[in-house]
Amino acid sequence: MTTRRRKKTTAPGIGRLVIAALLLLPHVTADLQEENNDVSEFQSPAAGQIPSDVEGQPVAPDEMLLEDTEPQREQEFNRKESDGAKTEEHPIQPPPSDEKPTDAPVRIGGTASGEPCVFPFLFLGKEYLGCTTEGRGDGRLWCATTYDYDQDKKWVFCETEEQAQQRRIEEETEEQYQAVVRMINTTTRKSQKKDLYKKLLNVAGKGHGKAMEKVAYAMLFGDYLAQNITQAKELFEKLALTGSPKAQTALGFLYASGLGVNSSQAKALVYYTFGALGGNLMAHMILGYRYWGGVGVPQSCESALTHYRAVANHVASDVSLTGGNAVQRIRLLDEVENPGSTSGMLEEDLIQYYQFLAEKGDVQAQVGLGQLHLHGGRGVEQNHQVNVGQVSCFLLGFIAGVAHIIYFLFFLNSMYSEGSEFVPQNNDTALQYFKKASDLGNPVGQSGLGMAYLYGRGVPVNYELALKYFQKAAEQGWVDGQLQLGTMYYNGIGVKRDYKQALKFFNLASQAGHIHAFYNLAQMHATGTGVMRSCHTAVELFKNVCERGRWSERLMSAYSSYKDGDLDSVLVQYLMLAEQGYEVAQSNVAFILDQHGAKIFTENETYPRALLHWTRAAAQGYMVARIKLGDYHFYGYGTDVDYETAVIHYRLASEQQHSAQAMFNLGYMHEKGLGIKQDIHLAKRFYDMAAEASPEAQVPVFLALCKLGIVYTLQYLQELNVKELLSQVDLDQLLGPEWDLYLMTVIALLLGTVIAYRQRQHQAVPQAPPGLHRPAGDQPEQEQEQDDPAEDL
Repeated sequence: MTTRRRKKTTAPGIGRLVIAALLLLPHVTADLQEENNDVSEFQSPAAGQIPSDVEGQPVAPDEMLLEDTEPQREQEFNRKESDGAKTEEHPIQPPPSDEKPTDAPVRIGGTASGEPCVFPFLFLGKEYLGCTTEGRGDGRLWCATTYDYDQDKKWVFCETEEQAQQRRIEEETEEQYQAVVRMINTTTRKSQKKDLYKKLLNVAGKGHGKAMEKVAYAMLFGDYLAQNITQAKELFEKLALTGSPKAQTALGFLYASGLGVNSSQAKALVYYTFGALGGNLMAHMILGYRYWGGVGVPQSCESALTHYRAVANHVASDVSLTGGNAVQRIRLLDEVENPGSTSGMLEEDLIQYYQFLAEKGDVQAQVGLGQLHLHGGRGVEQNHQVNVGQVSCFLLGFIAGVAHIIYFLFFLNSMYSEGSEFVPQNNDTALQYFKKASDLGNPVGQSGLGMAYLYGRGVPVNYELALKYFQKAAEQGWVDGQLQLGTMYYNGIGVKRDYKQALKFFNLASQAGHIHAFYNLAQMHATGTGVMRSCHTAVELFKNVCERGRWSERLMSAYSSYKDGDLDSVLVQYLMLAEQGYEVAQSNVAFILDQHGAKIFTENETYPRALLHWTRAAAQGYMVARIKLGDYHFYGYGTDVDYETAVIHYRLASEQQHSAQAMFNLGYMHEKGLGIKQDIHLAKRFYDMAAEASPEAQVPVFLALCKLGIVYTLQYLQELNVKELLSQVDLDQLLGPEWDLYLMTVIALLLGTVIAYRQRQHQAVPQAPPGLHRPAGDQPEQEQEQDDPAEDL
């Protein structure tokens, strides 16, 4: 099977695009205050973590709003005068008597709403003959209503009637957008979200930037709107011209994957770079993976570390005491090969059944549902409001036992300590429940008390007590106690600084999968603190943290679409996640393409694209992907038939991951001599190794060995020339000169034995009594011949 190879060409517009990118770099500023990837703003790590070395950028005074900067500007101006700074003096004179103040058509806002503008006016020692945007970061025009603004501080906005009308439309559109987004975030019903996205589509039609971003992504993924990649691309191109980092990242994805456009890794890299410069975390994550794996760029561990660290800082700061949302990674290949195995998802009717049990007072059901809604996962969205209801129901079963009491206290600890939209944060209440849990010997309560004493939440700061409670919790294997002990040893809080102890407790916490533990270990390996600096280890740890971000919820969304049978939507969602470096997404993309399920790519593109994603998944250690690479080169799927390369992949899977399938395939290739020297003995060895590696391989190995035995026997007989062997044998020399007598004696003995056996068998036949006829079947053979009626015919 042959595949078409795309000729390597150079995009005519790449050079100009790169030059434009370089010219615009000084004007690109990171705006991390806005909504980024539908997650909260970029923050430093939460309390208890190792401080980040990423410093925030202060806002320049001339970028702040005028009303917020007036006192500062006045103080700055006065300070310059007091310091003797050389400034150009402007005489303060009233306007000529014959010159009338110039009025702007509309005068609103400011400190002198409705009053006319005065031109010229003095601002920070400079005269202005018209409305200006100086001193404002939003670009709105303003003017002073007296000559000396620096002294009187009276000003209004300058707008034409058309500008005012446009501003009112924009304000109204913004209100509509905020209202729709609030309703989208508060509802969980798909039908309602579809209706709300239709309203959002109308808002986007009015030119609202953020609404256009949401609508474009919804069209790209097929979320609540019909999938339309072409229309999504057009929206992204419009938004990219306005400097939208989200749109630039999306265009990079389209060019990288060849969706709706001709694939161009050069253009993809340019757009990804612009998106990262604009502060888009997904763009940072994509670039981190590309530099880590050398995908379209020279491999650079340090560049990957820079990008992954920026994303990890945000993810670590967004993780709460409860550990954040739970996300399950489901392989579609496992779903098909093991249909009876559970995927971890809870069906809707099963959830309703548990809710029914909880309402009837079943404590186990109440606790289970409380945990699901507190953490999310298994197809259940995180919802603290529902969780409060489950805890209330739980009170009815309070007498169920100490174990349930501890769960109850854990819920209350988590919610009151952190607070949420439905449960106000309350240190005193949290401390009360922490003490109750600690008195029961529960490590959650002990860790909570340690946090209270460490940060002075409801009690005075006491590092000794904090260390004591953290040690008690850590001795019981509680991950938060281990994490906080590591933090105290790292920073030398209440104890002597000891990086080895910090490393020990961070490693223990990481074994339980705590994100902060991975983050802190990554920081230590990145800076060489307490350990030998290792960029590779730091990148792997930071990558682990980044993949726990809220965008990982897209994995569950894609799986839901797969259950609904919308394979085109599934493929695009997994493609985006695969670009971010999710190995599960890469293998799922390859599986969908391998099954020819999606229609957005042509038939001759599926195998080459699947081969690409199997390769990326195999590079991240997925054993099945490595075997698939061997299969693709063995059969020539998406590439030329290459037995030698297939042997290499099978051998890697066999040696590194002890794959029974790979061992069996190596046995077959040794048996046939495909890509490797034919050797029946090595073939049998690999077959035996496969049977030992997996019980499931024993039956096919048995059949293969039977076949191998037959083939080996036939091959031996074929190689053995019987006639030539007999002609070379000298019986006189082998058996002696009278060998014929010996042979005749043996034949006579055998003949006598046969005759004696037949006579004894004849005498053993019983004789019939007088007067009775033996049945025809029991008569001797001679009698049957005599009485046969056929003889009379």
